[in-house]
Amino acid sequence: MTDLSDPFRHHPQLRDRIIDPETSRFRNLDLSDMDRQMQAMGLPEDWRRSDENRDQSRRETLKDRWGQDIWIFGYGSLMWDPAFRFSEVRRATLDGYHRRFCLKSEVGRGTPETPGLMAGLDLGGTCNGLVFRVDAERLEEESHYIWRREMLLRSYAPEFLEMETELGPVEAMAFVVNRENPLLLAPMSLEETARLIARAEGYLGPNIDYLEKLADAFELLELEDDELFRLRDLARSYRSEKV
Repeated sequence: MTDLSDPFRHHPQLRDRIIDPETSRFRNLDLSDMDRQMQAMGLPEDWRRSDENRDQSRRETLKDRWGQDIWIFGYGSLMWDPAFRFSEVRRATLDGYHRRFCLKSEVGRGTPETPGLMAGLDLGGTCNGLVFRVDAERLEEESHYIWRREMLLRSYAPEFLEMETELGPVEAMAFVVNRENPLLLAPMSLEETARLIARAEGYLGPNIDYLEKLADAFELLELEDDELFRLRDLARSYRSEKV
């Protein structure tokens, strides 16, 4: 008999592969300490969104959602480290958008001199990933962590989009690329993308670790993304060559 209280009831293989939100570094960020570190690295005081601006975005986005469960779409690091508590996780497919390594990372996975690349959700194509359900009674608390996790900078814009799961369609909040973000890059070749990822390293570690974890998640879930696996293989080869 299925235990409906088990968040991993549809995908038990994820139980030991998704970081417990209570132990996630993103749930326990000391923003004051981060501010000091970033400014010591030469970043300006406004390197991130202000707490007030971020909370305004949170409340505006969720103003019609209070009192109901919401789904969150993970297509990058949310797949293994969401940092928020959830009551259900499912595989999901979003049509009309695709995953693209298009966000220049000058802090987390790179530096201003050697920037890395993070995934964004861009128009066109299809994107596979996971959706996480956050219960209505937890939304006020958990949405703070979601916004601090994904909206600390100006990289994304939250949108509610229809997507398919094996148990039927859901409307989930997805973090699509912010067109006004100055760190949004134009499309580049797979080879150029792999070279940038292979050599970059930042506050959160080597850029290639992010790519490896993403590919691992897709292999575990038996999700298809030939381009993702080609990118990983190229980045591995460039990394070993120290290009």
